[in-house]
Amino acid sequence: MAIVLSSPEVDELDSALGALREWQHEGAPMQLHPGDLGWFRRFGAAATAAAVRTWSRHGRILAVGLLDGPDLLRLTTAPDARQDEELARRMAADLTGPERGVLPEGKVSVEAPRDALLQEVLRADGWDTGEPWTPLRRDLTEPVPDPGVRIEVVGPELAPERAAVQRAAFDGSTYGEERWQAMAAGPMYADARCLLARDAQGRAVAIVTVWSAGPGRPGLLEPMGVHRDHRRRGHGRAITLAAAAALRELGSSSALVCTPSANPGAVDTYASAGFRRMPEVRDRCREL
Repeated sequence: MAIVLSSPEVDELDSALGALREWQHEGAPMQLHPGDLGWFRRFGAAATAAAVRTWSRHGRILAVGLLDGPDLLRLTTAPDARQDEELARRMAADLTGPERGVLPEGKVSVEAPRDALLQEVLRADGWDTGEPWTPLRRDLTEPVPDPGVRIEVVGPELAPERAAVQRAAFDGSTYGEERWQAMAAGPMYADARCLLARDAQGRAVAIVTVWSAGPGRPGLLEPMGVHRDHRRRGHGRAITLAAAAALRELGSSSALVCTPSANPGAVDTYASAGFRRMPEVRDRCREL
């Protein structure tokens, strides 16, 4: 049976999420995580379903992609399908042809596991490499040190403060309370926690959302941010420690995060919280 490309309906997203959870394991390269779909859910259920692509054979999902913007597809495959030539070539054709309904004409990017055959197929087809990103990992076998600041778990009553810190942490962000509500209403949030850090004066200074993929599997930080008026005071390290501790409580085996290598401050913040740098990764880029 041929490989089938599809975009799930809202009530079919659970299958894609289940596959993503199953594919998370220690030692895997940085890859699309269920938490990435959970964070995208801030745009609503219909938008999330419309942004997902799956590749299946004999009814089994072999690859899942998320259009994280109109020109960026972030994807991963089942571990045993990373070197599947039929899958790699079918995916490359779908990514290259705008008529396939995955990526448009013009400059586009694809994030894929570095050990996937798709990387080599795209390279041979003329796809270049993009800017480097630094993945980081913290093992959660041992207890995580106390962050040293007041940490609160965000619920509906704290959503306005959490949203305000998000906007103050990321230039151009339009994140509002309604986006948090949409995110928290998604099924992925059942395995997530949203945390807010306060300084000694009680001011909200940093936020993070963490996503578990289930006990014994790596969890993800997405996003983490510090209010622009409260930086360089250790709040980034503190909220990152709190994030690691929350994932450990959720049963995660490790905590993962990925940040642009061009942002050394972010890399250093994660490293200060016990995260270990892993080899840099780059997207595949093409311009038609």
